[in-house]
Amino acid sequence: MQFTENCNKIFAQSIDTYHIKDHVDTPIENPFEKEDIQHLLYLKNWIDTVQWHLEDIIRDPEINPDEALKIKRRIDASNQERTDVVEYIDSWFLTKYEGVNTIEGASINTESPAWAIDRLSILALKIYHMQEEANRENASAEHKKACQTKLNILLEQRVDLSTAIEELVQDIEAGKKYMKVYKQMKMYNDPSLNPVLYKEGK
Repeated sequence: MQFTENCNKIFAQSIDTYHIKDHVDTPIENPFEKEDIQHLLYLKNWIDTVQWHLEDIIRDPEINPDEALKIKRRIDASNQERTDVVEYIDSWFLTKYEGVNTIEGASINTESPAWAIDRLSILALKIYHMQEEANRENASAEHKKACQTKLNILLEQRVDLSTAIEELVQDIEAGKKYMKVYKQMKMYNDPSLNPVLYKEGK
C-alpha cells in the first residue's frame, strides 16, 4: 500500500468515526499505537474534523457573541495543535530518511511532506462534505448537480495531490530532494511578540 493510500484510508476512518456522534466535544479514541505514524495521521485528521465543524458553528449569524469568542479561542488553540502535529509528522520523515545521502544537484521542495499531507487531510473533509451535499435529499436538483461537479474536481485533486506526495517521498528516499523543516513561528499566540498582549498592564 502506498503511503498516501494509507493516509486517505486513515482520514476516512477518522471522519466516519467523528460523524457517528457528530459533535465537537466527542473525545478522540485513536485506534493506533502512539509509536506508529498512523497514530499521528489519525490525530491530525481528527483535529481538522473538529475544527471544520467549529468553523461552521462560529458562522451562525445568531450565535451568542460570548459563545463565538469562546469558539474563536478554541479554533486558535486547535490551529496551534494542528501545526504541532504537522511538525511531529515531519520529524518522523526526518528520522526515517536521516541516513540518505543526497545526490549532487539535489533540491528542496516548496513544502515539506507533512504540510502536503495536511492539505490531503483537509481535502478528505471537503470530499466527505461535498458528497453529503451532492446527496442531500431536500436539496434542489441544481444544487446536487453543482455539488457533484465540484466533488468530481475534488476527487481528481486528491489523485493529483497523492501522486505529488508519493513522488516527493520517493525523491527524498532517492536523495534527489532533501528536507528542511522550519518551525512555525506564530507571533499572535506569543505574549512576548504580540503587541496587544505585551502592552503595559496586559
